[in-house]
Order: sequence, then structure tokens, then C-alpha cells
Amino acid sequence: MIASAYSYLHFDPEECRAAGEALAADYAAADPFPHAVIDDFLDADLLRRIVAQFPSTEGRDYFNRAQERLKYQFHPKSIESALIRNLLAELNSDAFLRFIEGISGIKGLIPDPYYSGAGLHEIHAGGHLSVHADFNIHGRMKVERRLNLLIYLNDDWPEEYGGHLELWDRGMKARQKVIAPLLGRAVLFNTALDSYHGHPEPLACPPDRARRSIALYYYTAFPDGAAAVPERTTVFKPRPGSGDKTDWQVRGRHFVNDWVPHRLQPWARKVLGRVGLS
Repeated sequence: MIASAYSYLHFDPEECRAAGEALAADYAAADPFPHAVIDDFLDADLLRRIVAQFPSTEGRDYFNRAQERLKYQFHPKSIESALIRNLLAELNSDAFLRFIEGISGIKGLIPDPYYSGAGLHEIHAGGHLSVHADFNIHGRMKVERRLNLLIYLNDDWPEEYGGHLELWDRGMKARQKVIAPLLGRAVLFNTALDSYHGHPEPLACPPDRARRSIALYYYTAFPDGAAAVPERTTVFKPRPGSGDKTDWQVRGRHFVNDWVPHRLQPWARKVLGRVGLS
């Protein structure tokens, strides 16, 4: 599905379309929400070259709170590797959109040229990402988030290292699927306000290893405009019977957005800020 011309890697549009449509029925029928787990999604030697050129985390900021611990995020503009930037651009291309439209059945998909939250991700030993549903509106483009694509970059990754992606049911009652983050494995899934996922267990890999992945997100336009839809940031959900922390800051913001008159919202946010909930 991926070829090279003048040293630039690119996807073939018709191969992408056919590959997506061949998987569409299984994708739609998957539980707990439409998704696909695809092994050998990209050539393993290509991905090993990506890993060899992965940017360093030295001196970079990272997420380090109860809901997301030791997580680094690399926007393409901070990545020097031409190979990595080439691949990220192709995953936002017209050809690749044919694949994800074919498999998901969602037409009119829009790539994100701003890579909001996307690019490369890396989580260090002891880190985790709690179960959550993602934000629903792109802050800059005002379009609706519809699909997540994750491509894992972890070669020689024993089961005991952990870092498995978990998919939970819509009521957050039970875990439905556990997916090891192995090299070349891609996970594509529909994103909605109740498509709960994450890797909540702390990584148990050695300190010199890390969980690495490529992440891309895809959107569609709102027929009636974004103003008609309640805006949601990422919502973390505690697992039943666990010690997961409730994200009261997000709950406070959503309460203000949904229930406080618009003219009073700035005042309400200040009040929440004083008590640490905004």
C-alpha cells in the first residue's frame, strides 16, 4: 500500500480504497464500538527506521498528573527527521483518507493539518494514560472528531512490559478488549463521547525502554455548525473498583458550559478556579 518515488514515500489511492472496503464489515461489527486491529499495517523495516530517528525527550515537557503520567508528545514541527515528517504527511493525505473512509464508512473525512494532540507519542516506565473519551471539537477548525488512528512502534515488546490499549464498554462497566502495543500494529476506532479507551496500568518496561506510537485524528464538518454541539474536552473515567482519580476540573468546566448562562460563564469559571476546579 505504500511505495516510494524520488525517495518520498506515498500511499497508492486505489490500493488504499480497496484495503479499507475489504475490512469494512468487520470494523462496523466490532465491540464495544467500531474499530479494527491490523497487524503488519506498515512495513516493519520502515517502522524500525522511524524508531531509529525518533526524537529525544531530553529537555522536553511532558504530561505528569493523575490521569496521564510521563507522556511526551511530538508535533511534526518539532521533529527533524524528514522520513517521519513524510509519513505523518502521508497519513493525512487524500490517498490515505480513502482507506479510512472505506473501512469506517464515514464520508467527507477531514485531516488535521495542525496535528492537534497528534504526531508521535512516547510514555516512559511507570507512566500511563487513564481510560477516557477524547475531545469532540477541534478548537481551531471547529470540526467534529470522528476517528483515531494509532500505529505502534514497539519492537521486541514482551507481554510483561504492559502498556496495553484497553477498550471499555459505553457504560464504563467492563473492559471489552486488550491490545498489546506491538511494532506494526495499527488500531483505528470511532471516537464519540462514550468511546472509552486508554492504557491505565503503569508501564513495567525497563527504564531504557518506552512505549512509542504514531497518533493521527480525523474529522468531519458539522452540517449546522459547531455552535449547535456541546463542546467536550478529553474526559477521563475512573474504572470501577480501581483507585483511578476523578477529573473534577473537566467536570466543572462541562457543568459551566451546559448549565450556566453564557453571560455568567466567565464569572463561574473564576469561582471554579479559586477552588481548583477550573
